[in-house]
Amino acid sequence: MALKSMTGFGVGSARAKGVRVTVELSSVNRKQLDVSLRLPSSLTGFESRLQKVVQEQLSRGRVTGTILVEMPEGVSEVSIDQKHAAAVVETLRASAKRLKLTDDLSASMLLKIPGLLTVQAAEQNPEELFQYMEKALKAALKKLITMRSLEGKALASDILSRLTLLETLLENIKAFAPTVLAKHRKKLLKGLEASGLTNLSSDERVLKEIAMFGEKSDITEEITRLTSHIKQFRSRLRLAEPVGRELDFLVQEFLREINTIGSKANNLEITQQVVAFKTELERIREQIQNVE
Repeated sequence: MALKSMTGFGVGSARAKGVRVTVELSSVNRKQLDVSLRLPSSLTGFESRLQKVVQEQLSRGRVTGTILVEMPEGVSEVSIDQKHAAAVVETLRASAKRLKLTDDLSASMLLKIPGLLTVQAAEQNPEELFQYMEKALKAALKKLITMRSLEGKALASDILSRLTLLETLLENIKAFAPTVLAKHRKKLLKGLEASGLTNLSSDERVLKEIAMFGEKSDITEEITRLTSHIKQFRSRLRLAEPVGRELDFLVQEFLREINTIGSKANNLEITQQVVAFKTELERIREQIQNVE
């Protein structure tokens, strides 16, 4: 059973070169796929590419996510202006010799020379950052899909049990259907006889009335279509791809056929089965609102 829910949650992370990316995803019901990701302001240019990663995995639902990026502390590069340093050292030593001073220059003295030492803050390659975010996002997506699949199994189990009940109710309707015409004929003749009329069984007008009622109350086609719809519904539940929209369409077809049966049958027993059928059908409809 491959049915998936549209409700889920997942967290993923990735770490490399001192960078840590954490992604949290959640999804809820929605007829179409809507992906909204919140990134650091300096990385919003990657949003559309990351949304595409989600769109390749999901087909329905409102998906929201938060992407946190922790950059490494410290510096990435310390440099010294070698030409400047050489010129300074040469000048100092020449001055010390001229003034007959001790040449006590050391490397630590270079730190005291303004502008000689350059410290650059850490910078990350944008494409490398995207790769880290993509890795964390895919990890979160995997967990979210796992949760959606587990809930999908529970939904499928519930829907299958209700489909079985629909089949039972439809069988009851099929059993009552042949008695509708006979009961109407009996009721009609009884009413006419109570009015003092005789020889009604051969009266052409009575026979025509009974025949017309039989045509109007015939629900054979509706029963056949409902049987087919239930079979299709079961087969869709076994498919690997998203089937939520198809199931929603089939439920609408169920409703149309069962309403027709209720209006045509004109029979208390069948009406009771129709009411029960529609009650279970509404419960199925509520469940598939959460099916991807």
